[in-house]
Amino acid sequence: MGSPETADWSRSRSKKEKAGYVLNSLLVPLLNAAAGLLLQGVASPETIDKTWRIATGAPSGPFQIYDVVGLGTAYNIASSSADAGSQAFARHLKESYIDKGKLGVATGEGFYKY
Repeated sequence: MGSPETADWSRSRSKKEKAGYVLNSLLVPLLNAAAGLLLQGVASPETIDKTWRIATGAPSGPFQIYDVVGLGTAYNIASSSADAGSQAFARHLKESYIDKGKLGVATGEGFYKY
């Protein structure tokens, strides 16, 4: 399909309506799993992203995606969830990044510096 900038998304059709559609149904569990690995101390964002990129051939890992989406958006989604893991990730985002003005690509720094 090419890059997101050149992809012909009209070829990607769902058979029925779904909240978040196909992309978010795949992406959200990936991002949640990455956040859990980080909070459990299993691996750093860099290691998680590198592992994902090598294993899948994807151009970006989950923490690079978080930076593109914006850590404020990630925080708002995580903090609105009743899930304890999501709440813990929201606190981590706020204390380690948002309160320090690190919101991702938009501010030049998030999990990575840009």
